[in-house]
Amino acid sequence: MNKQATLDQLQQMKLQGMMLAYQAIISLPLHEQPSLDVAVARLTEAELMHRKGRKTEMYLKLSKLRYYAVLEQVHCSPARNLTKDTLTTLAECGFIDRAENILITGATGCGKSFLACAIGRQACSMGYKSTYIGMNRFLEKVAQTKLDGTYMKFLFQIEKTQLLIIDDWGLYPLDMNARLALLQVLEDRYAKRSTIITSQLPVASWYDYINEPTLADAIMDRLSGNAHRIELKGESLRKKNNFEKND
Repeated sequence: MNKQATLDQLQQMKLQGMMLAYQAIISLPLHEQPSLDVAVARLTEAELMHRKGRKTEMYLKLSKLRYYAVLEQVHCSPARNLTKDTLTTLAECGFIDRAENILITGATGCGKSFLACAIGRQACSMGYKSTYIGMNRFLEKVAQTKLDGTYMKFLFQIEKTQLLIIDDWGLYPLDMNARLALLQVLEDRYAKRSTIITSQLPVASWYDYINEPTLADAIMDRLSGNAHRIELKGESLRKKNNFEKND
């Protein structure tokens, strides 16, 4: 058996994970090499893990998450109004399968965006397509695509992503085009896809932010009807980190 020829063939077939695993096996002394059935199982598992890793990398790149954040870095405490049980539940990503939304509110710097990005990264690692977009960028995209004729394409791209993260809700004023776009996005996703919203404004103030009674009712009905609410509390983590660095 020509081992190098086998490696070359695996490379040609783009079975990178299997090739690396086979390379590791044949580098072992003969008495340490696994039996045929064990070797095949290892090769298969290695290829599956390699493909999963590549898929995760692709999803993370496409997601454009604002922060490199993982759930293990998220601080849980009664003072923050965030428990480990809640974080564990979010890590399972069952809310995505159930097409439920998450509304994260709290003061500036309390970690809303970081938590949302950590959830987004976890979703990518579990095979869910995710997209992060700041509210300002969303409004710019609505205006831009309306002008260049790609508005429907933009809506379709958002509709098909399994987890949409809209950050900084409430910081920028809405015009009628923006309100209608938000309603269309949430209508397309309702009961089919999950959306995470982060905002400095408490949820009770979102009606005033939308500032158009009929559309506000429609938007909030689709957004909060099946939503988990997380109200982060405590002092700014940015201020705390700066203090600790200078302490």
